[in-house]
Amino acid sequence: MSLILAIDQGTTSSRAILFRNDISIVAKVQQEYPQHFPASGWVEHEPEDIWTSTLSTCREVMKRGGVSAAEIAAIGITNQRETSVVWDRATGQAVHRAIVWQDRRTAEICAQLKDEGHEPSITAKTGLILDPYCSATKVAWILDHTPGARSRAERGELLFGTVDSYLLWRLTAGRVHATDATNASRTMLFNIHTGAWDDDLLTLLRVPRSMLPEVMDSSAMFGESDPALFGSAIAIRGIAGDQQAATIGQACFTPGMMKSTYGTGCFALLNTGATPVASKNKLLTTIAYQLGGKRTYALEGSIFVAGSAVQWLRDGLGIIKEASETGPLADSSDPTQSVYLVPAFVGMGAPYWNPRVRGALFGMTRNTGPAELAHAALESVCYQTHDLWAAMRADWPEADAASTVLRVDGGMTASDWTMQRLADLIDAPVDRPVIQETTALGAAYLAGLGAGLYPEPSRFADKWRLEHRFKPNMSQATRERKLKGWSRAVHGLLACDPEYQVLGSA
Repeated sequence: MSLILAIDQGTTSSRAILFRNDISIVAKVQQEYPQHFPASGWVEHEPEDIWTSTLSTCREVMKRGGVSAAEIAAIGITNQRETSVVWDRATGQAVHRAIVWQDRRTAEICAQLKDEGHEPSITAKTGLILDPYCSATKVAWILDHTPGARSRAERGELLFGTVDSYLLWRLTAGRVHATDATNASRTMLFNIHTGAWDDDLLTLLRVPRSMLPEVMDSSAMFGESDPALFGSAIAIRGIAGDQQAATIGQACFTPGMMKSTYGTGCFALLNTGATPVASKNKLLTTIAYQLGGKRTYALEGSIFVAGSAVQWLRDGLGIIKEASETGPLADSSDPTQSVYLVPAFVGMGAPYWNPRVRGALFGMTRNTGPAELAHAALESVCYQTHDLWAAMRADWPEADAASTVLRVDGGMTASDWTMQRLADLIDAPVDRPVIQETTALGAAYLAGLGAGLYPEPSRFADKWRLEHRFKPNMSQATRERKLKGWSRAVHGLLACDPEYQVLGSA
């Protein structure tokens, strides 16, 4: 039993990866599944698609690796966070499609709660901004808009979980309803200081306690898989939300270490140690991981559009066929043009948190073409990361700018052009690791730690290896000019929101 099976259930695909006890990869399998967009700003998944794609990839990776269940010491799960599933306790049948973290349908509910003055107390307890991004208002929406669901939930017939809980429930054939502290901390129902579900929040956000999973350490014995799934039972010993798992996979165990993951969105986490730091710059305070009952906290900045900007170039505009084309295309752009894309396709995340605005292009000329649009799309990710970087340094001065290095992972990091531009704009080194599967590796580590295959965090950190360091080489004058242009574009877009205009004139 020297292998770990990592399940990485993401926003657009499910993946399964087999890791050896030296963290090398035996095999990996990925399967995309459909996205559903029933209305503007709405994003949904069929829970059954999440389950079947997960099960299929697990079985296929075992087949490709020539591995039986008896050779797997444990399963680790990492998942898209905040995405909310409500299902029947008896049958496992979902009562509604899963509402995805990107979904903005509950913006009016959040605005009403803000108007009623609830945001300060919610943020103080949860570390979160009152925003449709979080799970709680999604659950309430499902209960309110699915016939009979609220009364059934109040009778204890329905369960709620983030995707990890749903997969755990399915893997264990309905025997276990649990989650870990990192996923619980993203629901807006969990007090990150006490480490427990908060009754006042449950009442305010109208979510029955009976629906909620048990909250456990990120590395714990969550249960065993149903023997019928893989031939024999496998222990499930690790769970963490995808961004926290990437933080672990990047070995950011020391306060001050920072990672940024580039997938559909971009998420940067700064380890702040045993003390939660309250942000003054609209960042989130979250649990990075919980081991042995001890919570480690992080500041987090969430960008809703990163890799999906490249998907827009490919699928929406049709100017590229493969994501790999964007870097060379951007490199061929006209250097005299200053085109800015603010990719607020589903609103803006940190540090602005405006769910109402939508994306815009600034600075276009008659000569603006595919190369300039590719340039603007890739740079938009770098600019957004810069905004998070600056906010984190302002919130936590201990993160000394002179010594900080940004560790990166995710699909977009394969673009050398983008990573070099990122280093140039944040004016700091950007480190790309040898093992890019950091999210799955984090889940594998948590499971392997519990199974005795992997060492304590400090020794595991010694296994991290650098593939390439991108050093800034842009002049200060150019950097300042470009950042000022980005700031004008962002505030120009925000000014289109009537509420922003009111605030700005007050």
